[in-house]
Amino acid sequence: MCLIAARNALSDKDSIEEDYAGHRDRLRTRFLTAGADALQDYEMLEMLLFTALPRRDVKPLAKALLRSFGSLWCVFNASPEALRKAFPKMTDGTIAALTIVGAAALRMTRQEILNKPVLSTWQRLLDYCQGVMANEATEQFRLLFLDRKNTLIADEVQQRGTVDHTPVYPREVIKRALELGASAIILVHNHPSGDPTPSRADIDMTKEIVTAAKAMGLAVHDHLVIGKGKHASFKSLGII
Repeated sequence: MCLIAARNALSDKDSIEEDYAGHRDRLRTRFLTAGADALQDYEMLEMLLFTALPRRDVKPLAKALLRSFGSLWCVFNASPEALRKAFPKMTDGTIAALTIVGAAALRMTRQEILNKPVLSTWQRLLDYCQGVMANEATEQFRLLFLDRKNTLIADEVQQRGTVDHTPVYPREVIKRALELGASAIILVHNHPSGDPTPSRADIDMTKEIVTAAKAMGLAVHDHLVIGKGKHASFKSLGII
């Protein structure tokens, strides 16, 4: 009796594995014949997870990732720490498979905006800043350096801070701009809270940098505050 039960269990397991394999084959075929638009977001995640978890039904995990992080963009740009916190049993292989997608996408976006006029790539620049900064757990102060034609010549992180503060030194900002031969700069920092509303300290610090830059013949075109899925522009707000 026990032998029959064991054989039935093995048969059921084989059937389940065949179902998984059939589902994966159908999903790949649909993607290759009809393209990404034919897949739901969770199905795109499934296809990625197939490689990291070849012997598991990954649909539940794909759907759970989207529930936890809200979108494909947020899943792929989540930090390893955020993934481990949300899914403590997630393996390093799965974490690497997910984060490499976001890293590759950000690298491609950076290549698209570097050495090009910022006005013609403004939305891509905003997308890039969202990708590299929106999910940071602490504040980060980034500088975008432009030449006389407003071409982006450098993108650098100048300071990293705490959850609600980043120390910024106007003298260091101006010094670096002069070293690079920049004519203008765009300031960018994130608010880990997700709310991009500028603080009083943000405004005061920006005015100090604008004054110091003007004295050296440099322009500050804007200061962007990056939140989760949104941003604030000092120029649009009339602050600078």
